[in-house]
Amino acid sequence: MASTLDLTPRASARGVGSNADTTAPVYDYTATGSALLRATRPDYFGWLDHVRAAAGCTRPIRLAGQLLTVEQSTGRVLEQRHTDAMPDAAIYTACGNRRATVCPSCAHTYQRDAFQLLRAGLIGGKGVPETVAGHPAVFATFTAPSFGSVHTRVTRKHTCGNRRRCDCRAEPCHARRDVGLCEHGHPAVCWARHEPGDAVLGRPLCLDCYDHDHQVVWNLFSGELWHRTKQAAERWLAKLARRRGVPRVEVVNASGNIRKVPPVRLSPGKVAELQARGAVHFHAIARLDGVHPDNPDAVIPPPAGFGVGDLVDALHHAAEQIAFHTPAHPDRPDGWPIAWGEQVDVRPITADGAGEVTDGMVAGYLAKYATKSTEATGHTSTRLTADSIGDYADPEGDHTARLIDACWRIGRPTGTPVPLSERPREPRPRPGFIQRWECPDCGTHTRYAACPTCVAHRQAALDTEPAKPATGNPYARLRRWAHMLGFGGHFLTKGRRYSVTFQLLRDTRVSYRRHEHHDQADEHPGALRVVDLDDDTTLIVGTLTFAGVGWHTTGDALLAATAAAMARERQSAGREELAHELGTPQPALTPAA
Repeated sequence: MASTLDLTPRASARGVGSNADTTAPVYDYTATGSALLRATRPDYFGWLDHVRAAAGCTRPIRLAGQLLTVEQSTGRVLEQRHTDAMPDAAIYTACGNRRATVCPSCAHTYQRDAFQLLRAGLIGGKGVPETVAGHPAVFATFTAPSFGSVHTRVTRKHTCGNRRRCDCRAEPCHARRDVGLCEHGHPAVCWARHEPGDAVLGRPLCLDCYDHDHQVVWNLFSGELWHRTKQAAERWLAKLARRRGVPRVEVVNASGNIRKVPPVRLSPGKVAELQARGAVHFHAIARLDGVHPDNPDAVIPPPAGFGVGDLVDALHHAAEQIAFHTPAHPDRPDGWPIAWGEQVDVRPITADGAGEVTDGMVAGYLAKYATKSTEATGHTSTRLTADSIGDYADPEGDHTARLIDACWRIGRPTGTPVPLSERPREPRPRPGFIQRWECPDCGTHTRYAACPTCVAHRQAALDTEPAKPATGNPYARLRRWAHMLGFGGHFLTKGRRYSVTFQLLRDTRVSYRRHEHHDQADEHPGALRVVDLDDDTTLIVGTLTFAGVGWHTTGDALLAATAAAMARERQSAGREELAHELGTPQPALTPAA
């Protein structure tokens, strides 16, 4: 929660300042006292401008050293600055953490960047051609399967106007008349109608019946499941193009070789969300693009005849088809099955704002979950080690403690390294191996005896083939990501051609801040203008070292947080006023979970 401390000392005369009363005596060892001491210094406004880049950060990074402005042509040092001459003898930079529970200010910036990144892939802009607004695009939700009965809140008919503040009457949680107790003696029914914020939501009805091992393994291999699903959808679209008589496109790769590729491709962007039960599910944007023969990186519309319906069918087909088993484990020699749950929701996206699901709604919904982590489960911690695992893992504890215990137990070392002298020698490849050949029907290059794209039974065997074991123990990553309940992927990923990158947005922001004061000087001819050196002829070389993390005092943190909170309030008020003038309020998006 941001502070509401005044940025300037309270005035003693009526009519000015925020309070006309006299200031009570405070001491410098309190937060208010240290803030007052900082605000009464002559260099207060200079300090406030110095920390503006990291003003709202909870734990900014302090750097110390010198900055040299060097002329590129001659190597001559034009300017030299040292952090000793700056306020606090350090440069403050924001931590950049995306998690809202760790740093709300940096998470707010990350969320706005994610919104711009995701929306640009739907309507264009920021380097993406505006023609993408006419491409077929869908919003898909892929959920995890059931690992046991949990307390839920299901509302079949909504009568509320705002789903974010839904107060509709929910259905009974688990209304069963034929089952009384489970095999462990716990009730297998629940007739309660849970409220939206009920703490019991997502908790198993019986902790002993719930398969915690399967859930953490599913979280670990969910990225592989998504990768296979995307490939299966692209194969389905390629077969559809071949049946419709659309020829494959010849493109030239980086090595100069010519290869034939399908005329359509999928450009996705997805966000992972951890549910209250601790299982991850994915919200994805899938856009259908064409392939340019001369420029494979160009974003062009798909061939004529391909629409949103084809994209919906491709994703549904892929979600139903893909399923595989994980590598063998001492606790489960056959591995665990990995597949999607029954709730797979795919909705078309409209870019004109007239449909049920619009580009702004989808981008805002996905950007909101990009800053979340395990908060829905009630567990928040940093990476766990052998010293701290005992504080969170408990095989007889609650739901979250058992999930963490499953991560640590399954991710244990399963074998000892074999000495080189005792390792069997790998056989050399026989000279009669199958050469790569090109399928005459679809143009696929493969070493299989049968084309995996054209032969249905061969492709089905590949889709259900177990995941290839990684070098060593494929489950070792569970211990690394035990604090994330087994999920080790990034919460926001996208295709290379879907949209711009976060780095481009950050570089644009830095460039704007550097030239912000120059633009203001151009608007006011009488103002003092700082002459900047040409970026093409000069180079800034920094020899900065890590000096610490966090603010010097709690008072500095209060003042910086207050300045950032006021800036966010002004931005929020401006956006609300602009939305009021345009008259385009956007309701919340609530897909099936």
